[in-house]
Amino acid sequence: MAQEMIKPNSFVYFIGIKGTGVCALAELMFNSGMKVSGSDTPEEFYTDVILKELGIPYHEDFSASHINSEIDMVIYSAAYSADSNPELARAQELNIPIIKYTDALGIWSARFDSTGICGVHGKTTTTAICGILVRAAGVPAQILVGSAALDFGGRSTLNLGDKYFIAETCEYRRHFLSFCPKRLILTSVESDHQDYFPTYESIRDAFVEYCRLLPEGGQLIYCADDPGASEVAAIIKNDNRGIEIIPYGFLASGSFKVTSYSVNNERAVFSVAGIQCEFKMRIPGRHQVLNAAAGLALVSSLVKSEGALSLNNEQIQSVKDALENFKSTKRRSEIIGEANGIIFMDDYGHHPTAIKTTLEGIKTFYPERRLIVSFMSHTYTRTAALLNEFSFCFNDADIMIFHKIYASARENYKGGVNGEILFEKTAAVRGTVRGTVRGTIQEKETFYYHEIEEAFIPLCEMLKPGDIFITLGAGNNWPLGVKLLSFFKSVSGVNHG
Repeated sequence: MAQEMIKPNSFVYFIGIKGTGVCALAELMFNSGMKVSGSDTPEEFYTDVILKELGIPYHEDFSASHINSEIDMVIYSAAYSADSNPELARAQELNIPIIKYTDALGIWSARFDSTGICGVHGKTTTTAICGILVRAAGVPAQILVGSAALDFGGRSTLNLGDKYFIAETCEYRRHFLSFCPKRLILTSVESDHQDYFPTYESIRDAFVEYCRLLPEGGQLIYCADDPGASEVAAIIKNDNRGIEIIPYGFLASGSFKVTSYSVNNERAVFSVAGIQCEFKMRIPGRHQVLNAAAGLALVSSLVKSEGALSLNNEQIQSVKDALENFKSTKRRSEIIGEANGIIFMDDYGHHPTAIKTTLEGIKTFYPERRLIVSFMSHTYTRTAALLNEFSFCFNDADIMIFHKIYASARENYKGGVNGEILFEKTAAVRGTVRGTVRGTIQEKETFYYHEIEEAFIPLCEMLKPGDIFITLGAGNNWPLGVKLLSFFKSVSGVNHG
């Protein structure tokens, strides 16, 4: 029944319309001819600009008076419920169909030949890469990313046609099970979201369940370098359900095996077995090469779906150019600016594996630069469950600064782990690691500033020309980098005045 409501003349009201995913779906529906409006808080987000550019009206409060019988469907962010949101309560009174965002995304995906991109790490960047590659190859697709993609003009959507749909899909609370995939990219599987998946096996089984949604003749494109993804792929292969299993990565066999990789002049240079071309990327890290290999596997599959045997020479050149010019997404190794010879970066990495690969990648790209990191851990449950892994993942940082843990409203943690314990455990590990920076041997330093504001003045004194400073994590420490950038721009202006 809900599927029947997705038609050009539908009137859809979005509660929480400023959210990244919700705004993106609203944009896709609006562009398909639906009447769209919605509501959110008055706090300003980057999506305010998008909604205003599109001409989508929205309220900056929640009121029952906004809901009337002309509305065909209400789509709401999972952050809201009828118990506390007057608009949802009013929609229930009027018997207007109410659909959670993730379920609505699933309904939308059923209209297309859809690809879901999933994994504990890498799904956002991989989805954005898929977007720029299908655009380069001329594939008629819609793309939805779970962050603002710099290559999409700062939006989370790219509309290239209405045959294929490529979307980032989330494992938390098994939200991705609403999606209707014909293809899946699986980047990684390991323990995470411990408030919902208490064991590795529980999160692995959720990914297996998602992969089992693939129809006969569907494709599972998985990272052969990731043990969890490989385990899930092996389970799906043993099901013997007619799913095509396509590996990618350094340890893969077949067309998407990464056959060479080097870093040259702040570029990752690599090639894959099945495409006669040397690719380059400006974003650091072997993990980004893996994400690109996944995108190459998908675009090759979609081109074959369009009737071609493989990418032609013109498409290969276009794809090559797209990868070299790829800027990534907000908060994924994002360079926010440079001042006084210091590069300021921001990254969302909040799991030990993602942190380790991100810092390794930056250090490989910029071996002569000192790397200073501000980290705010996200959720007590994740920090407690992975405390040992966290303590060993920062070794590429020359100076580490820790802050309090950024709590989540959804968790109910009663243990004793906090930001200081994470700092102390990591400092003990880092105290045994000596690093080489610009030809000198020095002890790696580790500091703790409970509030991010407390680190500002010490960092003004620590940071020197030639450094890289990065705010890392899914917390709210990113304004520290913005403030420091502004300060050093002013210093630089004075110096050059």
